[in-house]
Amino acid sequence: MARWGGTEVDPSEPDELYPPIEPYASGMLEVGDGHRVYWEACGNPDGKPALVVHGGPGSGCGPQARRYFDPERYRVVLFDQRGCGRSTPHASDPATDLRHNTTHHLIADMERLREHLGITDWLLYGGSWGSTLILAYAQAHPERVTEAVIASVTTTRRSEIDWLYRGAGQLFPEAWHAFREGAPEGTEPAGLVAAYARLLESPDPAVRERATAAWCAWEDAVLSLEAGPGPAPYSGRPDRDQRAMVRICAHYFSHGAWLRENQLIDEAHRLAGIPAALVHGRFDLGSPLTTAWELDRVWPEAELTVIDDAGHLGGPATRRAVLAALDGFAG
Repeated sequence: MARWGGTEVDPSEPDELYPPIEPYASGMLEVGDGHRVYWEACGNPDGKPALVVHGGPGSGCGPQARRYFDPERYRVVLFDQRGCGRSTPHASDPATDLRHNTTHHLIADMERLREHLGITDWLLYGGSWGSTLILAYAQAHPERVTEAVIASVTTTRRSEIDWLYRGAGQLFPEAWHAFREGAPEGTEPAGLVAAYARLLESPDPAVRERATAAWCAWEDAVLSLEAGPGPAPYSGRPDRDQRAMVRICAHYFSHGAWLRENQLIDEAHRLAGIPAALVHGRFDLGSPLTTAWELDRVWPEAELTVIDDAGHLGGPATRRAVLAALDGFAG
């Protein structure tokens, strides 16, 4: 059931995140295919288990995500998905083979990590690409998910990918023209993502560098109406992280995340019994509200909060809604 508008969030709820904390444990988990996944655990070792599922794909986990959880009540686990962050091999290296980096591999990695840490089940928290991975994991292993808190909801349908890399060009025609010019001459608009995926596998480092810069410039344009002061969301990342994220994004999106079109909406019945909080900005130009609304309609235990003054990156009202949901699920 939807709650429309940021004003639906109780203004008495805290606007500030929890204080910074450091991991009490961390490690590198062997997940097969030559991959090692970085993980860390924070908060209370005896607290409610929760897994942070980062976005991108390929952004890596960061310390800010730890601060959404009450460290007295949660055992918070974070991990870097294959090929990014501190996981190895790193996708910024052109020699790193991405064949064994798919949605299904990441789902298996999450299960392996859960077993490694001796966790029976856990709450899942994430947004953007992280929401796609949360939904895919929860539908594959519903008995392992106690609750879900999802912001900036996406399901990585091909229609969603087409909007982000073609449809949104109607709002930013000059930036989209530059993005299209970065692809080989004659590339059809519908083939841009696949064309960039091929460029990012080029043996020529100059070709890869130009493709990475063009991709980041387009992504930054889509977020330009909501980006605040500081580094740009994509092009402001360190070069190594930027190269890995763009290469992984293009790899995943050119394959439709290895999901059937509409799979995560059609299979939402598998989520029955899992309480969830969905939080989405009405002015999210990267992931339009339609997807969150459709998911809310087919997931009875989900509650959608629409933040009227937020976009994909969120804002104070988004933060309050996520904090309230996580505090509410802490028990």
